[in-house]
Amino acid sequence: MPDIIFYFFLMVYLLGMLLILGYALAQGHLLFNFWKARKKKPKPENIIDLPRVTIQLPIFNEQYVAERLIEAITKIQYPLDKLEVQILDDSTDETQDLIREKIKGFPDFPFVYIHRENRKGFKAGALKEGLEKAKGEFIAIFDADFLPSPDFLQKTIPHFQNPKVGMVQTRWTHINESYSLLTRLQAFALDAHFLIEQVGRNTLGAFINFNGTGGVWRKECILDAGNWEDDTLTEDLDLSYRAQKKGWKFIYRPEIESPAELPPIMSAIKSQQFRWNKGGAECAKKHASSVLQADLPVKTKLHAMAHLFNSSIFLVILTVSLASIAVWWMGFQGFISTKWTQFAGIFLIGFVIIALVYLISYFYSKKGFFKSLLEAVFILPLFLSVSMGMAVHNSQAVWEGLTGKKSPFIRTPKFNLESRKSSLRNNLYLKFPMPATTWAEGFLALVFLVMVILALQSGYYLFLPFHAMLAFGYSLVFFTSFRSYSLGK
Repeated sequence: MPDIIFYFFLMVYLLGMLLILGYALAQGHLLFNFWKARKKKPKPENIIDLPRVTIQLPIFNEQYVAERLIEAITKIQYPLDKLEVQILDDSTDETQDLIREKIKGFPDFPFVYIHRENRKGFKAGALKEGLEKAKGEFIAIFDADFLPSPDFLQKTIPHFQNPKVGMVQTRWTHINESYSLLTRLQAFALDAHFLIEQVGRNTLGAFINFNGTGGVWRKECILDAGNWEDDTLTEDLDLSYRAQKKGWKFIYRPEIESPAELPPIMSAIKSQQFRWNKGGAECAKKHASSVLQADLPVKTKLHAMAHLFNSSIFLVILTVSLASIAVWWMGFQGFISTKWTQFAGIFLIGFVIIALVYLISYFYSKKGFFKSLLEAVFILPLFLSVSMGMAVHNSQAVWEGLTGKKSPFIRTPKFNLESRKSSLRNNLYLKFPMPATTWAEGFLALVFLVMVILALQSGYYLFLPFHAMLAFGYSLVFFTSFRSYSLGK
């Protein structure tokens, strides 16, 4: 009986590694397409007769950044007679008063203030209600922590000359990347998505997603796709798939930048990660079957599956890491031959491909190869360790999404620490209760630390680098989580 259990864990481990390899090959294909398209910068013709545009600013309790956003919006270079700015304010605190007072200073600017007493549908509900009143043919959307450049509309609107184009997404950049190690790691991860994944998918004609902000929609496209829906936590991904399944074309432009703030502490990061990963799993459950049944090219379907189930990789990582403990013990006791471990080494190709995706995106966005190389040697293993250390937290989110457990839309708190008007200690929005998964992260940090010690003492080094990274990743996530959740007390 014990032998059967151990071999069960071996099969689970090998299956998990196979899934990671499949995910990595999909990422590698995106990297290949990114490389082909990296120098292509389409220059659409200037539009003589500019269309009417509505900018929507969904806001909920954002007293630290709302005024900064409004200042940036007033610098948008577009004819005011063809511009409308909807402030979709669901706030329940003094943010309401700050916004009303702020827009009084711009009496000639086309602000439309809409305040909802009932937060039905959360962000999706606010966008939908605003759309009913929007006068624009095109809808630009910015979250509260964004700082759109003055020429944003001048650069994006010309890409809509093809009437089949339903959405244009721009690349997020980071106004506080250098604030801390955590912000640098987030930038490292997001740059890979916004450079490699989005460009790669768009180049090969696969589905891409509106990232919730920093993009422009054709109003007709939103309505044709069924309008905003609030049955997932990622209303942006949901609408993106509904629109593209109906034949609308999306355009992604990495050279158009949309600066935004990164969460500086772990509790805020986890809140955002939970929403993104659970919402992604909810969208996978909602759309996977219809995408597979649709009349689409095979490559589009395959990349859609990899895209929709992207967050499920955390479930796989968690499973593989736990199964590796049993596999190590089997090898140490001589239950499996070295041929099995040599065969399993093939799957390491997947980790090499994933590392390449992040490294190339990092070098592409930096200047100075040798300096960037030294930074990458430090940040890549750290990023991989912390990503694995987030596996418990994110796996819970994915599991809830796949099994249909509902939860409210929890906004990520914004800070605007660069202005020195606020600090981490006095932020009013840090009210997150510490989840039970934090204690699980601390426990797993100890478990994999023990595995490292056992490997060093026994001289049997199978999984030593893997377990060392897990021990470090879970330790760092646990420590930063415990520290940040204490700020809200």
